[in-house]
Amino acid sequence: MPGWDAAFLIFVFAVALSYVYAFVGGFTDAANAIATAVGTRAFTPTQAVLVGAVFELLGALTGTAVALTIGRGIVAPEVLTQGAVVAALFGAMTWSLITYRWGIPVSETHGLIGAIVGVGLFFAGWQGVQWQSLLPVLAAIVISPLLGFGGGMVLLTAVYYLVQGVPRSRAIWVFTLLQRCSAVYMAFSHGRNDAQKPMGVLTLALAVYFGWTTVEVPLWVILSVAVVAGLGVAAGGWRIIRTLGMRMTGLTPVQGFAAETAAASVLQLASEGGIPVSTTHTITSAIVGVGTLQGRRTVRWVVVGEIVQSWLLTLPATIVFGYLFAAMVGALRGGA
Repeated sequence: MPGWDAAFLIFVFAVALSYVYAFVGGFTDAANAIATAVGTRAFTPTQAVLVGAVFELLGALTGTAVALTIGRGIVAPEVLTQGAVVAALFGAMTWSLITYRWGIPVSETHGLIGAIVGVGLFFAGWQGVQWQSLLPVLAAIVISPLLGFGGGMVLLTAVYYLVQGVPRSRAIWVFTLLQRCSAVYMAFSHGRNDAQKPMGVLTLALAVYFGWTTVEVPLWVILSVAVVAGLGVAAGGWRIIRTLGMRMTGLTPVQGFAAETAAASVLQLASEGGIPVSTTHTITSAIVGVGTLQGRRTVRWVVVGEIVQSWLLTLPATIVFGYLFAAMVGALRGGA
């Protein structure tokens, strides 16, 4: 059993901080999964939060491919320290909380990846980052929003074709029910991809401390992080819900169903390949896609512009935050 030395205390702090990150991700990022259903009034805010919490948890239990990408695919555990894990979490959460303060949805995925890259650069230099493994993730920054945008437009076009001749009142009733299903699908898909990121960080902390040569995600990590992420959703991310569900464009249940189904399908494909993608980017692009189909004037492009600016800033900002926190940890603990 490890003693209560400085290294052990830092390890305990890193584990605790991983759970804090899971919780923060729940009320900042997971709000994206339920915002559309609130905006169309398919769910009340309370119903949406409860549904999001339950299915976020269930989705997080369905695999570990994304967690393993975070835990061993960005920076090799053997070149990091417990201080590096702590610095990465502080770097990611700092940016998340700054943008949450202004109600701007950003990518928790790219924030965490940027912070890990930043600490990797500090502790191991340029060669310490596994750039080749990062290529699919970086490509997904461009591809997932395009798939969300195009998928939302295509699906909504198909829906409009199928409901031709159906009375408007009946169509709204049917798609309100269908959107409840798509919101469940979205929350589940978010859990399957995004909730695995804190699992990856916690596994990285365990691998660094215990010197694991093979990195696998323990069952207790999957279960505990899933529960904490679900609690984070239950705490609510109302600023993000308001931006995506209400401010960006006025949505009907038909549009909400198309946007959520398209975005959730992109997340499922990425999860199959173990690629961490941004729920924020994907659902936001899908919402813009279905809104654009109604005409450019139906989308509040000023709000969209603010969101895109935050996307462009996320990686460089979190790399800097990660590097700075790593420097602080290195100075305080000697890289312990």
